[in-house]
Amino acid sequence: MATTDSFEACGILRRESVNLASGPPMTMAKKIILAHTESDSLATGDLVDVNVDLVLANDITAPLAIREFARIGVKRVFDPERIVLVPDHFAPNKDIKAAEQCKLMREFARQQGISNYFEVGRVGIEHVLLPELGLVLPGDLVIGADSHTCTYGALGAFATGMGSTDIAVAMATGKIWLRVPETIRFNYHGKRRPWVGGKDLILHTIGLIGVEGARYQAMEFGGPVVADLPMDDRFTMANMAIEAGGKTGLFPVDAATLEYIEGRSTRPYRSYAPDPDASYVRTLEIDISELEPQVAFPHLPSNVRPLSEVGKVPIDQAVIGSCTNGRWSDLKQAAEIMRGQQVHSEVRCIIIPGTQSIYLRAAKEGLLAIFVEAGAVVSPPSCGPCLGGYMGVLAAGERCISTTNRNFVGRMGHPESEVYLSNPAVAAASAVLGRIGGPEELDVI
Repeated sequence: MATTDSFEACGILRRESVNLASGPPMTMAKKIILAHTESDSLATGDLVDVNVDLVLANDITAPLAIREFARIGVKRVFDPERIVLVPDHFAPNKDIKAAEQCKLMREFARQQGISNYFEVGRVGIEHVLLPELGLVLPGDLVIGADSHTCTYGALGAFATGMGSTDIAVAMATGKIWLRVPETIRFNYHGKRRPWVGGKDLILHTIGLIGVEGARYQAMEFGGPVVADLPMDDRFTMANMAIEAGGKTGLFPVDAATLEYIEGRSTRPYRSYAPDPDASYVRTLEIDISELEPQVAFPHLPSNVRPLSEVGKVPIDQAVIGSCTNGRWSDLKQAAEIMRGQQVHSEVRCIIIPGTQSIYLRAAKEGLLAIFVEAGAVVSPPSCGPCLGGYMGVLAAGERCISTTNRNFVGRMGHPESEVYLSNPAVAAASAVLGRIGGPEELDVI
């Protein structure tokens, strides 16, 4: 694993006021937090005030934060360039209430001079959009009023979700408090089998430790498998750290990270790597050589089974998209499977590109044509059905296989509906088969 010093030649800056080489060895999470405090040292469990690099909210959470911001009595946000507002859950507006939520955000952004406001035509699912635009970089400390803010750990940033009141305080002051978390280390070994990606690794991991297995702990991912893992798969894994209770999910900053961020941002950034002798509350060595595509059964992301043990579970709907699996490689994989196929006559298949640029690329490279010709419907970028919002809400008794991140009771609609989580390849194959199944059943090579 690369060290912080090895990245200095790439223009990565460190906070010189903190000598990270002195004192006890530290995990990646501790180093990033320390660099954002006024302290010279910290310990696990400490309550610390931290300076934030970016504050994020969406059309569900931002209105609450804006109202609390007004109650504080502060007239201006601490830095309009470091606030990001993204109406992505119910936009384009689902109904009058959704329209009013977005209007409140829009007016606040104009009043405060917030340039990072992204609505219809410029919008994307927030956790796909921000990395794409280079708004989050290695070493950043990011808080968002959305639990899946932990996605940005794929870039080596300490990113975590908080409540709207906390977000209001951060918008006003640029600061927030944190309890310094313990860290669990996950080392992945072996060679990935066909159709096995980041979604399968994280579902398998959550199945091993449970939905509270990393509660208020940082999840630090590493090992030979991670070193070869594409960035889109890393985003997927970091995104679902919260499904194990994790405070954040952190990946090393390596050549893949640097290639991803090149050209996306011009501002300076810092990179932090864990010390070789850092202390972890737990270390798991995970061999994925025999790992199959994974499917999480209702009603927990930890209720995981390998595809070969799923059985013939009929479905009514398939959803491919979300902040977990709405990136380019996810859509490309789904298109590879659906090319020349037809969605089963009893299945609704919904494709949701993560951003406008992904949507445009899918159009230019023929993916949208593949989906439409197969009988799927393509949505504009939106969280949509992931949280039972709209465009894919389930009725009582219906089953959906989805590339989203949660399958709790009523998550996608009626409390008597069921959601099964999988990777894009399995979701696409299932849409064609009319039941949960894999690409090998369609002779996809």
